[in-house]
Amino acid sequence: MTQIRKLQFTFDCAQPERLARFWCEVLGYVAPAPPEGFATWDAYNRTLPPEDRDAWFACSDPSGVGPRLYFQRVPEGKVVKNRVHLDVRAGLGLVGAERLATLEAERDRLVALGAVCQRVMVADEENESCIVMQDIEGNEFCLD
Repeated sequence: MTQIRKLQFTFDCAQPERLARFWCEVLGYVAPAPPEGFATWDAYNRTLPPEDRDAWFACSDPSGVGPRLYFQRVPEGKVVKNRVHLDVRAGLGLVGAERLATLEAERDRLVALGAVCQRVMVADEENESCIVMQDIEGNEFCLD
């Protein structure tokens, strides 16, 4: 039996590099260096046929622990709620007011990057607080 050791999440999107760079800021990930022989990704893209320019982009955890994120351009826009979403574990190990304050601070940072806050879910008898967000292309994720 094969054991999977690495995981990649793929996002369908309109602007792969823009969305990848947003997630780099959210997660502390890094974008790859441009292909060999090119000083920038723009320089590389200019060598491609128009239909292939800016077709994909990726980013990864600099420590190599987290999954790679891959972004691919698709012609259709997002029209319904995600069936899968990312939970950004900003409040791990925290509870109550301290957790909520940490999540709200992270929410504010991400809103400044272009994210949208959908709703704040305050702790109740069963669950701790979390915040439902959308990235710059409308994909849902949670600050947990």
